[in-house]
Amino acid sequence: MRIAVVGAGMAGARFAQQYRALGGEAELTLYGAEPRGPYNRVLLADVLAGRYDPEAIALPYGPQVTLRTGGEVLGLDVVRGELHLATGESAGYDQLVLATGANPVLPALRGLHGPDGLKAGVHAFRTLADCARLAEDAGGAERAVVIGGGVLGVSAARALAALGLLVEIVHQAPYLIDRHLDEEAGRALRGGLAELGVVSYPGNRARALHGGDRVTGVELASGYLLDTDLVVLACGVRPRTALAHAAGLTVRDGIVIDDRLATSAPDVHAIGDCAEHRGTVHGLSGPAWEQADLLAARLAGADPEAHYTGSRPLARLSAGPLEYAAFGEVGEGLPGTDVLRLADPTRGSYKKLVLRGDRLVGGILLGDLATVGALTRAYERDDPLPADPLSLLTTRS
Repeated sequence: MRIAVVGAGMAGARFAQQYRALGGEAELTLYGAEPRGPYNRVLLADVLAGRYDPEAIALPYGPQVTLRTGGEVLGLDVVRGELHLATGESAGYDQLVLATGANPVLPALRGLHGPDGLKAGVHAFRTLADCARLAEDAGGAERAVVIGGGVLGVSAARALAALGLLVEIVHQAPYLIDRHLDEEAGRALRGGLAELGVVSYPGNRARALHGGDRVTGVELASGYLLDTDLVVLACGVRPRTALAHAAGLTVRDGIVIDDRLATSAPDVHAIGDCAEHRGTVHGLSGPAWEQADLLAARLAGADPEAHYTGSRPLARLSAGPLEYAAFGEVGEGLPGTDVLRLADPTRGSYKKLVLRGDRLVGGILLGDLATVGALTRAYERDDPLPADPLSLLTTRS
């Protein structure tokens, strides 16, 4: 049997590694559009800051796996079971795994583009190649503006500040990392960034970029101008679905999959950032690896009846005083829930648990992750909580 994996990122590499670990014997080929092998995209900001060399974040993908770097797949024929490569070659498959990931979203800004793509000094931040270009450009820059204050934007801002640049974040939502944090945690994070020299402008929208050949400023919708010689675009990602869409697969926000991780075409599966399961595209490494593990077990025959019913993802950033973890339902006023909260502004820590009865349904830890292991285990296993849940927030000596 021939298994082809389109995408040699975190999900594709994990699938290949687990398939071999579980005794799968098919001929297995990974097709990666990038010129290098799989790597941990979560650690890109640490590479930018100089904490890791690019080689240090490489990911294993198992023995006896053929890796085609620079092997971009441009077409898919699900009737014949064929892939059409950018090289002009065609390759057959018996089982196909789409792990095509996601593309960075480019904002609608006046002055974003120059004659050869993005204006000089403006960078997307999704690949190691992006990281290398950004690091080289940052070496001659003094000020940077990061557009987007989600996980990636905050990580990039922290890395650029570590390189000695004056950094500002422009974020359209009312507080930073609004997808995972609540307003109070967002304020605490903003304060922690300020201590590192990063100024944040939540509730603001970038409208235009100034400069001729190279960016010189970011104009906000209010008319305020931020002077800069470097811009990082961190405005989220969009599932990479063009290949699946052109092949006639069902696509909504992502490539639609069922509980078997199967798409609408026979013998075609999808995992990771490109996949949509029960209306959800997770966009996090944890669910991507859970999907990869389950599909590997199915196709290797270790658990042919395994079904994916969803994930309980954990979002985490570890960066000294900026470390945080968030999971589950963290909003206010959720039906049938109680909220337990501890805040210590002097230490920059914030802890919040959302409880439904004796079960933990969500939580935020910012600035102190000493109890994150016990909390995430209770959340993932849906274990009953102790009579005094406050004990889950206090650090034992």
